[in-house]
Amino acid sequence: MCLIVFDWRPDAANGALLTLAANRDEFLSRASSPLDWWGDAPNVLAGRDLVGSGTWLGLARDGRFAALTNYRDPGAFRRDAPTRGTLVADYLTGSVLAPLDYLSDVAERGAPYNGFNLIVGDLSRRELGWYCNRAGTAPSLLPPGVHGISNAVLDTPWPKLVRKRAELGALVEREGTPALNALIELMRDPRVAADEDLPSTGISLERERQLSAAFIETPDYGTRGTTALRVRIRDAALEAEMIERSDDDGSHNITRPGGFERRFAFDVVSS
Repeated sequence: MCLIVFDWRPDAANGALLTLAANRDEFLSRASSPLDWWGDAPNVLAGRDLVGSGTWLGLARDGRFAALTNYRDPGAFRRDAPTRGTLVADYLTGSVLAPLDYLSDVAERGAPYNGFNLIVGDLSRRELGWYCNRAGTAPSLLPPGVHGISNAVLDTPWPKLVRKRAELGALVEREGTPALNALIELMRDPRVAADEDLPSTGISLERERQLSAAFIETPDYGTRGTTALRVRIRDAALEAEMIERSDDDGSHNITRPGGFERRFAFDVVSS
């Protein structure tokens, strides 16, 4: 997962608590399963990485949410590092509910992993936390507002993050609870940034240019799926809706750009 933008309203009395749109970028050769309820953890709704058995984004029936992006630092990349996607899966399937408790544990054991941003939340508690093992800061709960994460620390002003964060904010301001398909379309944007606006992260200028698009398309790597998520409050209950549009219909045969769509809706039942 390489671009997440979200509107977080923990003080809301009614309406959307969390509105989120995310693109997962990955090598096309890496096998994964699309969004679905997990057979071995039936309360978890997520896609699944079939190489490392983790996931990039998911939601549990009890309101636990987690998502991850990689931190781009090619000079420090280790091929023998543990799979980062298990950090998401472990929160969704584990017994720790409080986001800061889980993130503090990850911070204590996070050094062997390649760089990552991790968001975890207990939406029933209205808590959403963030930690990056390359930021040099402790885990923290996120304040209300519109935020974005790409492949640097939270809200780093890379062009695609700035653009999509602003577009999400304007969409939510205008429509309140925008259609999930509108969130999907917002992220399917192939425009690249001007060279003078590109970050310098240790890769070639050509690669920086390719990766500056919200929706990435290269011969070997690209946006494998787009997810839209909303959790809203209605009569003191929480309702969750999620859509994934991906390049895989479940057969692990990739079609580019992906158009296979799955929709799920359920009531959150807190533990």
